[in-house]
Amino acid sequence: MTRSLAAVLAGTAARRPDRPALIWRSEVVTYRQLWERARSQAGVLRLHGVGPGDRVALMAPNSPQFPAAYYAVLALGATVVPLSAQLRSAEVEFVLRDSGARALVCEASVLAQGAAAAGEAGVSLFTVGGGHPAGAALDAPGAAPAPDTYVDRSPDDIAAVLYTSGTTGRPKGAMLTHRNIVTNIEVTAVSPFAVEPDDVLLGCLPLSHTFGQTCVMGTCFLAGATLVLMPRFTAADALELMHRHGCTVFMGVPTMYHALLEAVAAGGPPPTALSRAYSGGSALPVPVLEEVRRVLGCEVYEGYGLTETSPVVAYNRPGLTCRPGTVGLPVAGVEVAVARADVEEAVEPLPAGEVGEIVIRGHNVMAGYLGRPEATAEVLVDGWFRSGDLGVLDADGFLSVVDRKKDLIIRGGYNVYPREVEEVLLRHPAVGQVAVVGVPDARWGEEVCAVVVPADAPGGGEGTANGLPDDGEETAAALVAWSRRHLAGYKCPRRIEFVTSLPLGPSGKVLKRELAGRLGAAVTS
Repeated sequence: MTRSLAAVLAGTAARRPDRPALIWRSEVVTYRQLWERARSQAGVLRLHGVGPGDRVALMAPNSPQFPAAYYAVLALGATVVPLSAQLRSAEVEFVLRDSGARALVCEASVLAQGAAAAGEAGVSLFTVGGGHPAGAALDAPGAAPAPDTYVDRSPDDIAAVLYTSGTTGRPKGAMLTHRNIVTNIEVTAVSPFAVEPDDVLLGCLPLSHTFGQTCVMGTCFLAGATLVLMPRFTAADALELMHRHGCTVFMGVPTMYHALLEAVAAGGPPPTALSRAYSGGSALPVPVLEEVRRVLGCEVYEGYGLTETSPVVAYNRPGLTCRPGTVGLPVAGVEVAVARADVEEAVEPLPAGEVGEIVIRGHNVMAGYLGRPEATAEVLVDGWFRSGDLGVLDADGFLSVVDRKKDLIIRGGYNVYPREVEEVLLRHPAVGQVAVVGVPDARWGEEVCAVVVPADAPGGGEGTANGLPDDGEETAAALVAWSRRHLAGYKCPRRIEFVTSLPLGPSGKVLKRELAGRLGAAVTS
């Protein structure tokens, strides 16, 4: 029987209490200390009425506060709803309302956004790392009796709700069960990540994101290894920390690898103890992978996963020949097929070598989208999860991701959903119409580009010769500033193009693929 996700930390605290769980700046936190902090915070939440099945949102950047609060919620049998620390108050408020959260746990550095959202949504506010007049301090010593252990849960109970989205509508909460997450941690800790108790992992991925939360934090804590936390990734700091603490495992997205190569070339100390590195989030070009392998002095394994699959689906892995350009083989207990992408009401697998939609089934597939039965039915078909990504399986079962069926933009490993950005831009008085697309970018993989028809634009034509009206630069700067006030930084368009009309198909739908192709060609020409 699958155990509660809280047992990942509790079990290691009982087994290896004095092993360092976290290294944060000059602070070392053992497993005993981390579990004690989690139980203490659980006591405060329990005192205020939080219990099994309640949903509690957590907004905190990478620091010891995140895992303590994360496992505090789970220890009560409640459901944790992690939020990016980059979200603005309106975005946080939406998630609080949509998830039906009873409370928000907010770290001091993001209280300006979190407290405002909690107030608007009418949910209880708890603070960690600093106080707020409207909130209760979760980490006040002795504020409430700590529970002795965690509340056990059924394997099919919801452990976490992680918000993700397609290109239509608002973000959706993927409901992940204890079985989903715990099994993904248990399987991947053995292979591909092969985490051992004496490993030291660099925690530079956001713990609020499924990659950092499950693949880094989860597998590290299950094995009783040590996690060196960074508040945010910078290549120079990452190299210094890996060198100082003898990090043996690095997990990151392609933009991080680009930055590490640049930092080493600029004289940064290459890590000397690193034994393996893992890439995910978006495609790592083969030439870059080979250069990372040479510079870091270890094998680089690329894989594939989604929020809805807890997240790991497939990976290249130690013990097998690494095939650059592929995302490897499915992990244990997970089945992957490639199906006809033009048939939505059923899954019709295709033979090896043919391109189709990647579909997944196994212990990792979510229970569904919270409160969205229609959206759930669209992606859970015949027992398979339809990923919306296009791929191909070779004769040996290795998976390659070819393209994305959806218009999703992946910028530096972060998902950016065009509809959300478009809705923000359309609220600006200068914008008449807008289409947001991704364009190739050497550093970020894709950059967010907004193609805007100004509110006073004349009809017809393809725009001015340079794509900008006379006041285009000033207007573009204003739109970027507007975006930054309403959206997390990674969602904001860095490139604004002005046209007098958008290309439309017969049904009146904007031809985004044509638009993206045109802009991409301009970038690479």
